[in-house]
Amino acid sequence: MTVGSLFSGIGGLELGLEACGLGPVLWQAECDPHPLATLAKQWPTVHRYKDVREVDGAAARVDVVCGGFPCQDISRAGTGHERRGLAGERSGLWREFARVIRVIRPRYVFVENVPDLVRRGLTAVLGDLATLGFDAEWDVFSSCAVGASHSRERLFLLAHANGDGEPARAVYAQVAVVSSAARPLRRPGRRAPSRGFRKSDGVPGGMDRLRSLGNAVDPEVAALAWRTLTARIKEKP
Repeated sequence: MTVGSLFSGIGGLELGLEACGLGPVLWQAECDPHPLATLAKQWPTVHRYKDVREVDGAAARVDVVCGGFPCQDISRAGTGHERRGLAGERSGLWREFARVIRVIRPRYVFVENVPDLVRRGLTAVLGDLATLGFDAEWDVFSSCAVGASHSRERLFLLAHANGDGEPARAVYAQVAVVSSAARPLRRPGRRAPSRGFRKSDGVPGGMDRLRSLGNAVDPEVAALAWRTLTARIKEKP
């Protein structure tokens, strides 16, 4: 299944989906120069948009649209924000995500965000998806489930077109404790650049790399979430 990516970061969701046998990735959307350089290194032939607002009806049709829209107005860890949820300037970019879904009409939508989305926006996200004709399954997955020594919990949502506009279940989140046989998700022979992105102000490029890694989606967790939520959808009568 072909993939289009919004708020791509350094491509963690794409790597996870590729590990599940999906692909190719046809386009990505990212505004930050450092992640853009990393994406260009990892996926040199993929079309890239420098703003999610540029993705329109001219974009290639894909089977899956994935993305982790900004969480600054949602997360309890954020600073300098009023936690306005989807009413906030940054997390409100979910509206652009929904617009792209409406334009592209994919078979599946794969969303990542912080668990606090349950309290600050999941109902609205599900409502938008239902209006667009998608049913959804979601859960909270931890990096511990793939063998990491830290929790790093993230909410993943998988929506699928069904035409009846009703969500799969009531809004709640539950930590998934699913064993994973996920294989390593390194792309052979390719390494993301780690320096040289900041030159004019003298700040080492490693700071950009650390920031990108801090915002990144763990590919193995994304793969676990895709497999788990896909299995749930298939099990439904």
